[in-house]
Amino acid sequence: MNRLIKTPADIVLLRESGKRLSSIVSKVAAAVAPGVTTGELDALARREIAVLGDKPAFLNYRPQGAPKPYPAALCVSVNEEIVHGIPGERILEEGDIVTVDLGLNHQGRFTDMALTVPVGAVEASLLPFLDACKRSLEAGIAAAKPGNRIGDISAAVSQTVKAAGYVVIRELAGHGVGYGVHEDPYVPNYGPAGKGMKLEPGMVIAIEPMIALSGKGNIVLEDDDFTYATEDGSLSAHFEHTVLIGETGPEVLTALAD
Repeated sequence: MNRLIKTPADIVLLRESGKRLSSIVSKVAAAVAPGVTTGELDALARREIAVLGDKPAFLNYRPQGAPKPYPAALCVSVNEEIVHGIPGERILEEGDIVTVDLGLNHQGRFTDMALTVPVGAVEASLLPFLDACKRSLEAGIAAAKPGNRIGDISAAVSQTVKAAGYVVIRELAGHGVGYGVHEDPYVPNYGPAGKGMKLEPGMVIAIEPMIALSGKGNIVLEDDDFTYATEDGSLSAHFEHTVLIGETGPEVLTALAD
Protein backbone atom coordinates (compact mmCIF):
# COMPACT_ATOMS: atom_id res chain seq x y z
CA MET A 1 0.00 0.00 0.00
CA ASN A 2 1.29 3.44 -0.97
CA ARG A 3 0.51 5.51 2.12
CA LEU A 4 1.32 8.74 0.29
CA ILE A 5 -1.69 8.28 -1.98
CA LYS A 6 -5.05 8.25 -0.25
CA THR A 7 -7.89 6.12 -1.62
CA PRO A 8 -11.24 7.58 -2.72
CA ALA A 9 -12.77 6.24 0.50
CA ASP A 10 -10.02 7.92 2.52
CA ILE A 11 -10.64 11.20 0.75
CA VAL A 12 -14.35 11.13 1.61
CA LEU A 13 -13.44 10.79 5.30
CA LEU A 14 -10.71 13.41 5.07
CA ARG A 15 -13.09 15.92 3.51
CA GLU A 16 -15.48 15.41 6.41
CA SER A 17 -12.61 15.55 8.91
CA GLY A 18 -11.40 18.83 7.43
CA LYS A 19 -14.87 20.36 7.41
CA ARG A 20 -15.37 19.48 11.07
CA LEU A 21 -11.92 20.70 12.05
CA SER A 22 -12.38 24.04 10.31
CA SER A 23 -15.64 24.57 12.17
CA ILE A 24 -14.01 23.86 15.54
CA VAL A 25 -10.97 26.05 14.89
CA SER A 26 -13.27 28.89 13.86
CA LYS A 27 -15.11 28.63 17.18
CA VAL A 28 -11.88 28.52 19.15
CA ALA A 29 -10.48 31.54 17.28
CA ALA A 30 -13.70 33.46 17.92
CA ALA A 31 -13.29 32.81 21.66
CA VAL A 32 -9.86 34.46 21.76
CA ALA A 33 -10.15 37.63 23.83
CA PRO A 34 -8.37 39.52 26.61
CA GLY A 35 -8.87 37.74 29.93
CA VAL A 36 -9.39 34.29 28.42
CA THR A 37 -6.92 31.61 29.49
CA THR A 38 -5.20 29.31 27.06
CA GLY A 39 -6.63 26.41 29.07
CA GLU A 40 -10.16 27.65 28.42
CA LEU A 41 -9.48 27.54 24.69
CA ASP A 42 -8.29 23.94 25.02
CA ALA A 43 -11.41 23.03 27.00
CA LEU A 44 -13.59 24.55 24.28
CA ALA A 45 -11.79 22.56 21.59
CA ARG A 46 -12.24 19.35 23.57
CA ARG A 47 -15.97 19.98 24.06
CA GLU A 48 -16.54 20.70 20.39
CA ILE A 49 -14.64 17.57 19.35
CA ALA A 50 -16.63 15.45 21.80
CA VAL A 51 -19.95 16.83 20.52
CA LEU A 52 -19.03 15.58 17.05
CA GLY A 53 -18.01 12.16 18.35
CA ASP A 54 -14.44 12.56 17.13
CA LYS A 55 -11.05 12.46 18.85
CA PRO A 56 -8.37 15.11 19.35
CA ALA A 57 -5.36 14.13 17.27
CA PHE A 58 -2.76 15.81 19.48
CA LEU A 59 -3.89 14.67 22.94
CA ASN A 60 -1.37 12.11 24.23
CA TYR A 61 0.40 12.14 20.85
CA ARG A 62 4.12 11.58 21.24
CA PRO A 63 6.18 13.01 18.37
CA GLN A 64 9.38 11.25 17.45
CA GLY A 65 12.07 12.25 19.92
CA ALA A 66 9.67 13.76 22.45
CA PRO A 67 10.28 12.61 26.04
CA LYS A 68 6.56 12.45 26.85
CA PRO A 69 3.13 12.63 25.18
CA TYR A 70 1.55 16.00 24.43
CA PRO A 71 -0.86 16.76 27.30
CA ALA A 72 -3.59 18.77 25.54
CA ALA A 73 -5.91 18.72 22.55
CA LEU A 74 -5.04 22.20 21.33
CA CYS A 75 -1.70 23.92 20.82
CA VAL A 76 -1.82 27.56 21.92
CA SER A 77 1.28 29.62 21.14
CA VAL A 78 1.46 33.25 22.27
CA ASN A 79 3.60 36.06 20.84
CA GLU A 80 7.19 34.75 20.41
CA GLU A 81 6.00 31.14 20.77
CA ILE A 82 5.87 29.53 17.33
CA VAL A 83 4.25 26.12 17.77
CA HIS A 84 3.21 23.48 20.31
CA GLY A 85 2.47 25.85 23.18
CA ILE A 86 0.82 23.90 26.00
CA PRO A 87 -2.44 25.51 27.17
CA GLY A 88 -2.95 26.17 30.87
CA GLU A 89 -3.42 29.10 33.24
CA ARG A 90 -1.84 31.80 31.06
CA ILE A 91 -4.23 34.72 30.58
CA LEU A 92 -4.34 36.33 27.15
CA GLU A 93 -3.71 40.07 27.21
CA GLU A 94 -4.80 42.90 24.96
CA GLY A 95 -2.24 43.29 22.18
CA ASP A 96 -1.04 39.68 22.19
CA ILE A 97 -1.14 37.53 19.08
CA VAL A 98 -2.04 33.88 19.57
CA THR A 99 -1.82 30.82 17.36
CA VAL A 100 -4.37 28.06 17.77
CA ASP A 101 -3.33 24.76 16.17
CA LEU A 102 -5.60 21.71 16.23
CA GLY A 103 -5.62 18.22 14.77
CA LEU A 104 -8.72 16.04 14.39
CA ASN A 105 -9.10 12.27 14.18
CA HIS A 106 -12.35 11.54 12.37
CA GLN A 107 -12.88 7.80 11.98
CA GLY A 108 -9.13 7.23 11.79
CA ARG A 109 -8.43 9.96 9.25
CA PHE A 110 -6.44 12.99 10.40
CA THR A 111 -6.49 16.65 9.42
CA ASP A 112 -4.50 19.59 10.79
CA MET A 113 -5.13 23.35 10.87
CA ALA A 114 -3.74 26.49 12.49
CA LEU A 115 -4.21 30.23 12.42
CA THR A 116 -2.87 33.25 14.28
CA VAL A 117 -5.28 35.88 15.56
CA PRO A 118 -4.94 39.17 17.44
CA VAL A 119 -6.10 39.44 21.04
CA GLY A 120 -8.24 42.56 21.12
CA ALA A 121 -6.57 45.62 19.62
CA VAL A 122 -2.99 45.06 18.51
CA GLU A 123 -0.30 47.34 17.12
CA ALA A 124 -1.18 48.35 13.59
CA SER A 125 2.13 46.96 12.31
CA LEU A 126 1.08 43.43 13.27
CA LEU A 127 -1.88 43.27 10.91
CA PRO A 128 0.23 43.23 7.70
CA PHE A 129 2.51 40.71 9.42
CA LEU A 130 -0.38 38.30 10.01
CA ASP A 131 -1.66 38.98 6.51
CA ALA A 132 1.73 38.14 4.99
CA CYS A 133 1.79 34.78 6.74
CA LYS A 134 -1.71 34.03 5.52
CA ARG A 135 -0.81 35.06 1.97
CA SER A 136 2.30 32.87 2.04
CA LEU A 137 0.07 29.91 2.89
CA GLU A 138 -2.22 30.81 0.00
CA ALA A 139 0.80 30.99 -2.32
CA GLY A 140 2.01 27.61 -1.14
CA ILE A 141 -1.42 26.09 -1.72
CA ALA A 142 -1.60 27.56 -5.23
CA ALA A 143 1.69 25.78 -6.03
CA ALA A 144 0.39 22.41 -4.77
CA LYS A 145 -0.54 21.14 -8.22
CA PRO A 146 -0.07 17.64 -9.61
CA GLY A 147 3.20 17.49 -11.51
CA ASN A 148 4.80 20.22 -9.41
CA ARG A 149 7.39 19.48 -6.73
CA ILE A 150 7.49 20.05 -2.99
CA GLY A 151 10.08 22.73 -3.70
CA ASP A 152 7.53 24.71 -5.68
CA ILE A 153 5.44 25.02 -2.51
CA SER A 154 8.51 25.90 -0.46
CA ALA A 155 9.65 28.58 -2.89
CA ALA A 156 6.19 30.13 -3.14
CA VAL A 157 5.97 30.44 0.64
CA SER A 158 9.45 31.88 1.14
CA GLN A 159 9.22 34.33 -1.74
CA THR A 160 5.95 35.73 -0.40
CA VAL A 161 7.37 36.13 3.11
CA LYS A 162 10.60 37.70 1.90
CA ALA A 163 8.80 40.13 -0.40
CA ALA A 164 6.77 41.33 2.57
CA GLY A 165 9.90 41.95 4.61
CA TYR A 166 9.56 39.15 7.17
CA VAL A 167 11.54 36.05 8.08
CA VAL A 168 10.80 32.38 7.39
CA ILE A 169 11.43 30.03 10.32
CA ARG A 170 13.43 27.34 8.56
CA GLU A 171 13.74 24.67 11.24
CA LEU A 172 10.01 23.88 11.32
CA ALA A 173 7.97 22.62 8.39
CA GLY A 174 4.78 21.13 7.03
CA HIS A 175 4.20 17.43 6.48
CA GLY A 176 2.05 14.71 5.05
CA VAL A 177 -1.12 13.87 6.97
CA GLY A 178 -4.08 11.54 6.70
CA TYR A 179 -3.49 8.17 8.32
CA GLY A 180 -1.62 9.81 11.19
CA VAL A 181 -0.68 13.21 12.59
CA HIS A 182 2.70 13.37 10.84
CA GLU A 183 3.57 11.48 7.65
CA ASP A 184 5.87 11.89 4.68
CA PRO A 185 6.57 14.05 2.78
CA TYR A 186 8.45 16.78 4.62
CA VAL A 187 7.21 20.17 3.37
CA PRO A 188 9.72 22.95 4.17
CA ASN A 189 8.85 26.62 3.92
CA TYR A 190 11.94 27.56 1.94
CA GLY A 191 14.03 26.10 -0.85
CA PRO A 192 14.42 26.08 -4.61
CA ALA A 193 11.47 25.56 -6.93
CA GLY A 194 11.46 22.41 -9.05
CA LYS A 195 13.16 20.25 -6.43
CA GLY A 196 11.92 17.57 -4.07
CA MET A 197 9.19 14.95 -4.29
CA LYS A 198 6.79 15.14 -7.21
CA LEU A 199 3.20 15.94 -6.25
CA GLU A 200 0.66 13.32 -7.32
CA PRO A 201 -3.13 13.21 -7.16
CA GLY A 202 -4.29 11.66 -3.89
CA MET A 203 -1.47 13.04 -1.76
CA VAL A 204 -2.60 14.96 1.34
CA ILE A 205 -0.25 17.46 2.98
CA ALA A 206 -0.32 20.04 5.73
CA ILE A 207 1.18 23.27 4.44
CA GLU A 208 2.10 25.54 7.36
CA PRO A 209 4.23 28.66 7.04
CA MET A 210 5.75 29.84 10.30
CA ILE A 211 7.35 33.26 10.19
CA ALA A 212 9.04 35.82 12.45
CA LEU A 213 8.46 39.56 12.49
CA SER A 214 12.22 40.22 12.47
CA GLY A 215 15.57 38.70 13.35
CA LYS A 216 17.17 35.57 11.96
CA GLY A 217 14.36 33.09 12.56
CA ASN A 218 16.35 30.88 14.91
CA ILE A 219 14.35 28.81 17.38
CA VAL A 220 14.67 27.45 20.91
CA LEU A 221 12.84 24.61 22.67
CA GLU A 222 11.41 25.75 25.98
CA ASP A 223 11.62 23.84 29.26
CA ASP A 224 8.24 22.15 28.78
CA ASP A 225 9.86 20.04 26.00
CA PHE A 226 7.17 21.01 23.46
CA THR A 227 6.98 24.76 22.91
CA TYR A 228 9.23 26.22 20.22
CA ALA A 229 9.85 29.96 20.39
CA THR A 230 11.96 32.44 18.49
CA GLU A 231 15.43 32.65 19.98
CA ASP A 232 15.50 36.45 19.94
CA GLY A 233 11.93 36.95 21.20
CA SER A 234 10.59 38.17 17.87
CA LEU A 235 6.85 37.73 17.41
CA SER A 236 5.76 34.74 15.34
CA ALA A 237 2.79 33.88 13.13
CA HIS A 238 1.60 30.49 11.86
CA PHE A 239 -1.14 29.53 9.39
CA GLU A 240 -1.89 25.97 8.28
CA HIS A 241 -4.30 24.07 6.04
CA THR A 242 -4.65 20.42 5.12
CA VAL A 243 -4.55 20.20 1.33
CA LEU A 244 -5.47 17.41 -1.08
CA ILE A 245 -3.53 17.24 -4.32
CA GLY A 246 -6.44 16.82 -6.73
CA GLU A 247 -6.42 15.71 -10.34
CA THR A 248 -6.52 19.30 -11.57
CA GLY A 249 -5.21 21.26 -8.60
CA PRO A 250 -5.21 21.71 -4.83
CA GLU A 251 -8.30 21.24 -2.67
CA VAL A 252 -8.21 22.83 0.79
CA LEU A 253 -9.83 20.30 3.10
CA THR A 254 -9.84 22.68 6.08
CA ALA A 255 -11.19 25.71 4.25
CA LEU A 256 -12.96 28.26 6.44
CA ALA A 257 -16.67 28.66 5.77
CA ASP A 258 -17.64 31.90 4.05
